[in-house]
Amino acid sequence: MHQQTLAQQAQALAKGDYSARELTQHYLQRIQQLDGQLNSFITVTAEQALTSADAADAARKAGNTSPLCGLPLAHQDVFCSQGTRTSAGSKMLDNFIAPYSAHLLEQLEQAGAVSLGKTNMDEFGMAASGTSSFYGAISNPWNNQRISGGAAGGSAVAVAAGLTAAASGCDSFGDLRLPAAHNGLSALKATYGRISRLGMTANASSFDQAGFITRTAEDAALLLQVAAGFDSRDSTSAQQDADDYSASLAQPLTGLRIGIARQLFDAELDSRIAEQVLASAEQLKQLGATLVDIQLPHQQHAIACASIIGSGEASTNLSRYDGVRFGHRCANPADLDDLYQRSRSEGFGASVQQRVMLGAYYLSVGQYESHYVQAQKVRRLIKQDFEQAFAQADLILTPVTPALPRLLTETVDATADWHSQRYCLLANLAGLPAMSLPCGLVDELPVGVQLLAPWFAEARLLNAAHQYQQATDWHLRRPAGF
Repeated sequence: MHQQTLAQQAQALAKGDYSARELTQHYLQRIQQLDGQLNSFITVTAEQALTSADAADAARKAGNTSPLCGLPLAHQDVFCSQGTRTSAGSKMLDNFIAPYSAHLLEQLEQAGAVSLGKTNMDEFGMAASGTSSFYGAISNPWNNQRISGGAAGGSAVAVAAGLTAAASGCDSFGDLRLPAAHNGLSALKATYGRISRLGMTANASSFDQAGFITRTAEDAALLLQVAAGFDSRDSTSAQQDADDYSASLAQPLTGLRIGIARQLFDAELDSRIAEQVLASAEQLKQLGATLVDIQLPHQQHAIACASIIGSGEASTNLSRYDGVRFGHRCANPADLDDLYQRSRSEGFGASVQQRVMLGAYYLSVGQYESHYVQAQKVRRLIKQDFEQAFAQADLILTPVTPALPRLLTETVDATADWHSQRYCLLANLAGLPAMSLPCGLVDELPVGVQLLAPWFAEARLLNAAHQYQQATDWHLRRPAGF
């Protein structure tokens, strides 16, 4: 059963090949047997999952035809889930039981989906390796000596290892697309505002956007159909109707213009990855697309821009964790200052502390105008670059990351995470929808290609991704032993 895609499982449930309870039990058994070597889950909600599966079976017998009814999913531990620990991978929230559920989880639950539990992640999403979680590093099932990628590494590993068919996550700087590429999977980041952020633990608010890690674009279309839409409780939610994402998957790519910014294929990019990415462009060309050269003249400033704005927003968002209202509280504080200092230093890990301190510096008097304001101006220029590029192209193709996943034992400085996300964070800076797709293997490790679309053009993005996967088999590859 775990070899099937989400769409195939939906068909099997509809035909009665097996029940939602049987499918859920199958995944729960695999999690129990295999996750000890991967560490992809923080919390497994087995009893709740089986109860939901029984309800889904009853609903199907009563005539519920929702494609997601009875399908088990996992969720990055950044989404609030009522009555369940929601930790964001941090000691700070290790004891936090969410009093309500995130809008995304509400939508999926209403559609009949079953929640298997909460997946491991880099603490508060502030890394790109899957190694900074309070609950331990996440291992890559393709090679358990290598990183999973992050921040949603647990969601990616759970799907890659067949512990769930699909998983949700938050993509702030490529946090879904990067681990998907490292694990041979597909990942969709929706347009900023397309999926409500209500109940999603904030990292950098103007970057954070929910999405999904799946095996196929077809599966991503099924999930986006349920998740997309306006939510009046979220001030950043877009008042724009969702498309029928599955309906357009079969359209041919004839006449589709795919832009390639050649300046992205520089010396920092592993030449073997570049070869696979460009081969995927040629495959799309064979399917009827036209390749055109585009320019993204301000892309070289993306890392500096994202790190300044992202750190500033993270510093502000995490100021609420002070040891007073909720979250970790130090023992026996001497006074209020001691309470604040020790609660935060004990509750936050090194990567979070560093980003919070940098953010406070960028927002401080004397630095705000020269750093934060200037970065916002550059962000606008990057968005204008994409506006001009999409006048020439319907989609844009780039690598996902410049290098293969490093060894878990390899020590890197803080800038390494930003460089590993350099291609991904362009979409977050501009608020664009983007997808990562598996496009090859290098040294027996998966390689991904990224497609970006204009704002709210997820249907176009999913169509191109689906057609590519109909012509290739990279998305069918599985890590040995799983």
